[in-house]
Amino acid sequence: MGLAVNVDVALHRAGEWHLIVRGDAEDHAAGMLSLVGGTLETASPLDEALEATARREVLEEVGVELGSPLHYVESAVFHLADGSPVLNVVFLGELDDGQTPRRAAPDEVSAVVTRTLPELEADPDCPPWTVRSIRLASAARDHRPA
Repeated sequence: MGLAVNVDVALHRAGEWHLIVRGDAEDHAAGMLSLVGGTLETASPLDEALEATARREVLEEVGVELGSPLHYVESAVFHLADGSPVLNVVFLGELDDGQTPRRAAPDEVSAVVTRTLPELEADPDCPPWTVRSIRLASAARDHRPA
């Protein structure tokens, strides 16, 4: 059993977070709120592989091409139901004015939602790991250089 690498992006604009509702057919956390993201493909260029994966997944899942720099938020290991380990890496991505995330991958994404952090904290469909990542992304956003 090898280590899979997953890359997520906490998408932000004007005090709100843009997340997806995972498709019902997804193996992990189906129907739950999630950051946009997916698995690192070994065919990705080795330089900036994590950032390239993050940008690719945002484009594939919500149809947005991120122009702004990505900012590292956190990394953690979790295990899938079958015991397989996954290294999850989270970045912060800022949406430019005029960019509207949409459901671009209907097989993987049931919906795209926009929420504030307090709304996410109160939402029973937002798992604790997603709330944690958004809290950390919010703190990273507040403390990054202008």
